[in-house]
Amino acid sequence: MKINELFPDVILEDKKYEFKAELSKDKPVKWVKTIVAFANDDGGTIFVGVSNDGEAFGLSLDDIDKTKNLISIVNDRNIFPHAKIKYLLRSTDDNAEKFVLGVQVLPSESVVRLRDGDYKETVYVKGDGNSTPASPEDIISLSKRKYGIDNETSDVKYDGKKWTKYLALCREFRNDSSAPTVKELQNEEIVSKEGFAKSGLIMFKDDYDSDDTMICCRLWKGLNKAGTVIDNGRFKGCLAEVFLNALHFIERNTKTGWKKASNGGREEIRAYPKEAVREALVNAIAHRDYSIAGTQIDVDIYDNRIDIVSPGSWLLPKDYSQYPAGSIPSIRRNSIIAACLDVADLMERSGTGFQAMITSYSDCPDELQPGVLIYPGFLDLRLFDKLYKENDHNDSKINLSYKEKVLEVLKSEGPMPIKELQEIMGYNSRTSFLKNVINPLMNEGKIYRDGNPKSKTTVIKLN
Repeated sequence: MKINELFPDVILEDKKYEFKAELSKDKPVKWVKTIVAFANDDGGTIFVGVSNDGEAFGLSLDDIDKTKNLISIVNDRNIFPHAKIKYLLRSTDDNAEKFVLGVQVLPSESVVRLRDGDYKETVYVKGDGNSTPASPEDIISLSKRKYGIDNETSDVKYDGKKWTKYLALCREFRNDSSAPTVKELQNEEIVSKEGFAKSGLIMFKDDYDSDDTMICCRLWKGLNKAGTVIDNGRFKGCLAEVFLNALHFIERNTKTGWKKASNGGREEIRAYPKEAVREALVNAIAHRDYSIAGTQIDVDIYDNRIDIVSPGSWLLPKDYSQYPAGSIPSIRRNSIIAACLDVADLMERSGTGFQAMITSYSDCPDELQPGVLIYPGFLDLRLFDKLYKENDHNDSKINLSYKEKVLEVLKSEGPMPIKELQEIMGYNSRTSFLKNVINPLMNEGKIYRDGNPKSKTTVIKLN
């Protein structure tokens, strides 16, 4: 009798099914590793009393009882955490004297190990018809799938000399400009008591070079992806460096304006408040689902908004719109990455990130408030451009706001050097500032240069 006569869906051994004539008491590793691998994957079934070619000859009820007892003993002594197992039974003959035992292994919520002796533990993963020891990369991938971003203790000893970029990030954003001590990282459970780095901290290591931390940034000309890409960047590797690179990309592509302050001076207005951008980016890094292979965080800057899209489903029971503004409950998909960001004073444990974004937009109408768009498997955190004017995004008027601001500054404050005007406008490139703002105004006869262009005393004046 073939196995598919008893279990119609089972034809060959694969990632979900394996055949065993018996489970050996003397050499248990041969079959226990399959249980461990099934538990680490999506589950599976070992059919006992079946030959390699799928012939179901069956076992006696006495042998079935011995087999189940053996599995129970080995599961208790050698599998950690213990595998969750159910049994299936099918008779191979009309007299019900022989049976095939189906050992159904359920997927585990944790990374499961086979313990052989006091110190040797091995993680197995399932292949097509076989079970193999997991590589370090396999274990990290498993942990990401089980925990979001893994909370597993790695075999890498924490050494600040190998995490210089993360420590520099902490110094930049912590209120006291300090780097965390090993004791502090241990208190936050980022480093084990024995001094080994948790796998989440590994992603902040200087030499981390995996694609799973990638952030793709694009600056679009227009209101959607039908436009032209003006600037772009792809950043991967150490999460500390990836975060800063993405932050700098947004910074250099953020317009600034100004308004008169109550004291008579100037007050800067940013298209995207620094606090909102930082919180949005931190939120995306902390809450993305790193187990979805081949994905990345996408940062798309359009004429009127920034969309920060990260892989991962919405974890809360209600839609974003059903929570009061700034009162989103904090549920952390990746506890270790979140803890690393929290230690760097970039993320509050109380979940106040959304409130910080809302506060930075307190002077804007409801339609410009930050929001979350929920798609199957993805979240889009959207920030609106506070300086955007509906008629300013076409080619003929793309620099209109800067030109108007230059005229206003000269009118209110008098003649001024180009360098000072450039700083007020927030223009990073002098060449672009001259080409896109100053030269067009001079060609239109609205301003002129008073003095030798090479002289430091030369100023720009209104005509």
